[in-house]
Amino acid sequence: MQKDIDKLLEFLYRYKTAYLSLPYDKRKEYYYEMRTNYNLQRFNTDYKKYSENWIPRAAQVIFLNKTCYNGLFRVNSKGEFNSPAGYYKNPKIFDHENIVNASRLLSYSEIIKADFKDFRPENLEDSFIYFDPPYRPISPTAYFTSYAKDEFTDTDQYKLANLFKDLDKRGAKLMLSNSDPKNIDPGDNFFDKLYKDYYIQRIPARRMVNAVVAGRGEINELIITNYKVA
Repeated sequence: MQKDIDKLLEFLYRYKTAYLSLPYDKRKEYYYEMRTNYNLQRFNTDYKKYSENWIPRAAQVIFLNKTCYNGLFRVNSKGEFNSPAGYYKNPKIFDHENIVNASRLLSYSEIIKADFKDFRPENLEDSFIYFDPPYRPISPTAYFTSYAKDEFTDTDQYKLANLFKDLDKRGAKLMLSNSDPKNIDPGDNFFDKLYKDYYIQRIPARRMVNAVVAGRGEINELIITNYKVA
């Protein structure tokens, strides 16, 4: 999307045309064939050096995101994408305007693939940094940490809080979102203690990822900042 938008759009248009021309059952087959191919090709991509191999892979990511169940990007312990197929009449596989706008923004952006613990940028006085980590589970059935092949534990939450504090001392404006354990246990003060020196807001958010439709109601999520939000 950043380096070769025209070829990316060509792939997406091809996927869109093929997918929308099929009846529902055949769309599911197409989806699972794409998912299998995406998983098999993960070993054939050099993520450190850009090449044209990135283009069809990026198109597959977008296609799978737009056609999987609830747009959920989830992988198993082997690193295989395993979200099931969703049911959509006309998914936005080829979202030309949005992709063009995103490409313009990315054209002057630097994308770094690294562990968050290695994030040590310079010149932070005019910077805004947003953290969106794997959410801490708020119930025994909420496996948010398992949406990636490596779990994000409470130990990682502590390490992220230490990074937050370090960047705060260096002058950056910071925002972090996470689950609110008080939705289930009013006495769970995990984040209140971890970020006690910062501004913590609880905002209503609609839970969209739940196998039971009735379970997709509003819950609170946390927004943590090192500055007061009006």
